[in-house]
Amino acid sequence: MSEVLTAPLVVEFPFTRSLGPVQSAFLTGLRERTVLGVTASDGRVVVPPTEYDPVTAEEIRELVEVGSGGTVTTWAWNPSPRRGQPLTTPFAWVLVRLDGADTALLHALDAPGPDAVRTGMRVRIRWAAERTGAITDIACFEPDDGAADDGRPAAHSGEFTDAVTGITAPARLDYTYSPGRTQSRYLRALTDHRIVGERCPSCHKVYVPPRGACPTCGVATDTQVEVGPRGTVTTFCIVNIKAKNLDIEVPYVYAHIALDGADLALHARIGGIPYDRVRMGLRVEPVWTEDGRFPDHYRPTGEPDADYDSYKELI
Repeated sequence: MSEVLTAPLVVEFPFTRSLGPVQSAFLTGLRERTVLGVTASDGRVVVPPTEYDPVTAEEIRELVEVGSGGTVTTWAWNPSPRRGQPLTTPFAWVLVRLDGADTALLHALDAPGPDAVRTGMRVRIRWAAERTGAITDIACFEPDDGAADDGRPAAHSGEFTDAVTGITAPARLDYTYSPGRTQSRYLRALTDHRIVGERCPSCHKVYVPPRGACPTCGVATDTQVEVGPRGTVTTFCIVNIKAKNLDIEVPYVYAHIALDGADLALHARIGGIPYDRVRMGLRVEPVWTEDGRFPDHYRPTGEPDADYDSYKELI
């Protein structure tokens, strides 16, 4: 039995968004070591502030300043911090109701251990040394022996110099992918510049890449079939937006290609031909780079275009 392959994979999508007046004031306030909330229709002070009333869904703008100290309402210990989390040493995730607020803010508490954390304990904000107008301007919370602030939240205009109007929120997922035995065999064959699919024992269709089971019949596929390497362009699109970290000049073409002997089209980039000359029925073949594990792109073979009837079922 062949060994199943594994590989680390990263999915990353930094999301850029503009801010409305409430979120802009809140994040700019953090930069200035000021925590703002908003007063809802039922009189509660919501922190972090929302742009719409949680009860009526009406837009709300009545900003107030609350304290930088608060009370832990609930918590959970994090013994193994991950990349990008507020602290690199073990810490507690806490919900903190700041003085003057009626809702809780989620953040990290720097504590020596879980025995030092309890519901109802007093904490205060530890501000980041460099603040840019983001939730990370609160570096974390830390234990506080002081008493609660009895003062009421104070009205605030929400106006600051050089207000933050937009943010980029990083979104990233790191994981280890295991393709399973079927696709491991497929990937190993690609290393030898071979393209291998599997045939369904019931409908006899050949699937590339193989899935381990026929999506039509639902039965296991274990008969390997070598296909291609040539194929036919069934459909395609022209890409005009350059992707980050992808060293391909735009415009370029991505196409579905029905490899000879396969009953499922795979997608790949088309090269070796101007983008505006790519067409349905174009006959193509793979181009492998030195030490490449899979085809870098497909190029025209010079053969006559395939007849539409030969690939219409794979569109």
